[in-house]
Amino acid sequence: MSGLRDYSGEFNPNIKLEDFSKEALIGLLELYSRLFLAVDGFWYLAVKGRVSNEEALSCDMWVWEREIKYEMDRLVKLLRIQGNDVVALMKALQMSPWFSTLGYNIKTIGRNGAVLTVTYCPILTAMEKEGEGREKTFCKSVEPLMFKMYANYFNPDIEIKPLNLPPGKSKREICCQWEFKVE
Repeated sequence: MSGLRDYSGEFNPNIKLEDFSKEALIGLLELYSRLFLAVDGFWYLAVKGRVSNEEALSCDMWVWEREIKYEMDRLVKLLRIQGNDVVALMKALQMSPWFSTLGYNIKTIGRNGAVLTVTYCPILTAMEKEGEGREKTFCKSVEPLMFKMYANYFNPDIEIKPLNLPPGKSKREICCQWEFKVE
């Protein structure tokens, strides 16, 4: 059964996700990922506008610390991701809602090393468009902390090192690049 491609027909009081085609479900997942990121951005900007950028960052880190554990507990269980190495971390990141909004490639080096190259980042694009210069500090201060929160879920010995960070020109081949490894 091919399933519904859209919901343009009559109202169905009993409709379920299973009624849609694979293509429609993939479209929904991509949309849900962008919505997840948008909610994070909207509430961050609300705190920044009402209080300060520093308070917004503080709240952001508080939220993400809890969200990452909540997300990883469920995602790892659902997808049966096993291990405490860099490869397990990379698998989980690939399935994270916010991560799926990126353009990226991952080169693994055994099970305990990887280089993540981000080629498209909607957060960076939005900050550059905003024009307040937040991209100059966000990728240097917030991203390493967030990646470390994800890494700690699997193994606190995973080290994260930035190899290439903004600022740079808006039309770039690499937004950022990170090394993940366990010595």
